[in-house]
Formats: sequence, C-alpha cells, structure tokens
Amino acid sequence: MKKITVNGNLLDWEENITINEIIKKMNYSAKMFIVKVNGELIRNFEYGTKVVPKNAKVNVIHLISGG
Repeated sequence: MKKITVNGNLLDWEENITINEIIKKMNYSAKMFIVKVNGELIRNFEYGTKVVPKNAKVNVIHLISGG
C-alpha cells in the first residue's frame, strides 16, 4: 500500500486526498496551520483542493496565538 509521511508518521495514501482530509485523519484540532508538501508551502485556501501525491512528505505546523 502507498503511504505519505505526515510530521514523521506514516499514513495510508488515498487517491485525491487533500490537506483538509489529512488534518482530519490526524485529528489535528488547532485553528491555524502552516502546511508544506514536499517542501512547498500550501496556502490555507488550498487545503480543500490541494491533492497530496503518493509518497509525499507533509509537514503540518500548529500555530498558537495568545496574549
């Protein structure tokens, strides 16, 4: 089975899987993220449409704000 790496963890790759689907599968609950796929920065408005290729390396960085 084909895989992708998300923050160092292996995840089964699915055809047409998007950033939003990966975030849901990984149970990430932060409101803001920085996402890179194979080193390429992905804009937040692309999370629902950006298809992640097989064997990709995905980095999801949780942003925390406060005061």
